[in-house]
Amino acid sequence: MRILFTTVALPGHFFPLVPLAWACRAAGHEVLVLSAEHFVPTVLGSGLPGTSSGPAEKFADLVADDRPSEGLAEQRTAHGRVFGRMAARALPGTSVAMRAWRPDVVVSERAEFAGPIAAWGLGIPQVELHWGVAALPEYRWGAATELSVQLAARGLEILPRPSAVLNPWPPSLRLPHAAGHTGIRPLAYNGEARVPDWVLRQRRRPRVCLTLGTVVPRTGRSQVAESVADIVGALAELDVELVVAVDDRIAAGWPRLPESVRHVGRMPLSPVFATCDAVIHHGGQGTALTAIEAALPQLVLPVFDDQFDNGESVARAGAGVRMLPDEIAPAAIARQCAEILGRPGYRRAAEVLAAELSAQPTPAEVAEGLAELAAEGAAEAA
Repeated sequence: MRILFTTVALPGHFFPLVPLAWACRAAGHEVLVLSAEHFVPTVLGSGLPGTSSGPAEKFADLVADDRPSEGLAEQRTAHGRVFGRMAARALPGTSVAMRAWRPDVVVSERAEFAGPIAAWGLGIPQVELHWGVAALPEYRWGAATELSVQLAARGLEILPRPSAVLNPWPPSLRLPHAAGHTGIRPLAYNGEARVPDWVLRQRRRPRVCLTLGTVVPRTGRSQVAESVADIVGALAELDVELVVAVDDRIAAGWPRLPESVRHVGRMPLSPVFATCDAVIHHGGQGTALTAIEAALPQLVLPVFDDQFDNGESVARAGAGVRMLPDEIAPAAIARQCAEILGRPGYRRAAEVLAAELSAQPTPAEVAEGLAELAAEGAAEAA
């Protein structure tokens, strides 16, 4: 069986696909990953075969701003339009690659729309990997607006719906729209990042990790991004070992860090989180689920899109706290961090969520389901 994976050119969108793609390879299936030309080296770095859907704009025009002038829904719609423009540019190359390679099933992360459109045109079953808790209908509305010509040419009024949706979130955190989703256990893939040697040593104080993902620190427009150096300074006053996972280029402009702060730049979150007592982050899918897997209490500082819903779900479960943009101040963040560390109920709630994750079907089990879906599609085509 041939399985084609499609993704936009962002690590946070591609990385959740990697464990499933490897599970499919381990099961003996042929796998190919399709993405924009400039992103192919990142795909190849995962050890998976990849090819280009053609040159595409980078994500510079999608700027994370936690103070949108028109509101969160409008912000999400605007982001959906960006994904739509990216799909419009990728669709010709995606269609050519799909006709040439003839996959039996296509697996696309939820913001990649060229793959589903091309798969629909060829009658190939398509599966969506649903990252984030939110439904995000605004993504589909915005993308459909940008793809209206391409959809009309195929006799479509809306974006095609997937044959199945894979959801890595704990069932208790899913919203009503996810009732029919198929669970998949998230296994962290962290890219080419070395495990630091201090992770293997015994710690003497509580360890807290601060990370803001790959997009937020580079925009500079969000309240979190603008305040991160001050946030680090406030957290450094706590009796903790603070691990700061922020890009070296961002940290280069900061004042000298206190002795209690360990700036590590890019690092693999999964093995580091396993040695931490709490994590402070932006609410991204990968970071949130990696923290849940490690049974870590979370302090979530959302900036855009699904991050607000992800943080709210963690807080609703009692496994952490979400702070909205107008609540964010370095001293307030430090106080909330101290509270999370001081109240064992947060850790107990996080352990319950971790148990839910471990009970989800593994990527290997989900790979078997993809084979069944492909067989059903072939039978219908015949």
